[in-house]
Amino acid sequence: MFYHKKPLQYYKRPEKPDAVYAKKIQELIGGTFGEMTVMMQYLFQGWNCRGPAKYRDMLLDVGTEEIGHIEMLATMIAHLLDKAPVSMQEDGFKDAVVGAVMGGNSPRDAIASSMNPQHAIVSGLGALPSDSVGYPWNGRYIVASGNLLADFRSNLHAESQGRLQAVRMYEMSDDAGVKDTLSFMIARDTMHQNLWLAAIEDLESSGMETTPVPSSFPQELEKSQFAYQFWNHSEGSESSQGRWAKGKSMDGKGEFEYVANPQPLGPEIVPPQPEPKLHGTSMK
Repeated sequence: MFYHKKPLQYYKRPEKPDAVYAKKIQELIGGTFGEMTVMMQYLFQGWNCRGPAKYRDMLLDVGTEEIGHIEMLATMIAHLLDKAPVSMQEDGFKDAVVGAVMGGNSPRDAIASSMNPQHAIVSGLGALPSDSVGYPWNGRYIVASGNLLADFRSNLHAESQGRLQAVRMYEMSDDAGVKDTLSFMIARDTMHQNLWLAAIEDLESSGMETTPVPSSFPQELEKSQFAYQFWNHSEGSESSQGRWAKGKSMDGKGEFEYVANPQPLGPEIVPPQPEPKLHGTSMK
């Protein structure tokens, strides 16, 4: 059961409308690494969790927090679009595109510097479940595998990319209200990166799941002679200087080996002939 409290988790109202910046903020809602993605990712991981209760509870805590982040950003978009001169934005967009085409320039730049017309046509000056170029949010963005170590690593990746994008959005604004709200969200991203690192450490130290994932698969069933080799597959040998090329492997179960000139281990391919009824081209 979920409850909604009317006060926002945190919020400072933008100082002025800015329909173009509202379009950019959409990336933080419905982009690949936006709040919709992490919200759904953490909730589904929690709902699917078969492990200890502390992990399930933590996942649902963070997933529910992310619902509040979407509400904050949707409110920000509403204020950025409130009293925005929509007709002027539309006229400026049309004039800019015409001017770009007539001047021999790409109209993409003009489109990027205009408001999102769907904010007026579809949502009535409100937020949308889409990214900054209008692509709808997609459930395929989320990872909920049932393996907590694999999922926690994916969560760390998502929070790293999400914080990076929020910081870039912070740098793109000169609005004190916008920057204040984003500053809070960036701080929460800092916490969540630390959270997933702590969760990974906690899970591995418990022995429930370790590297390589899944640790439940018997390693004697893999061709272990190749398990810790780094293969140099490009010109140059600078990669031999990395931690991944020598010394104890990160899982403590092997020694890294640098293979400077890896060779094929399989035969040359002889493709099977096509099924006659499919009328493919054969090697006759």
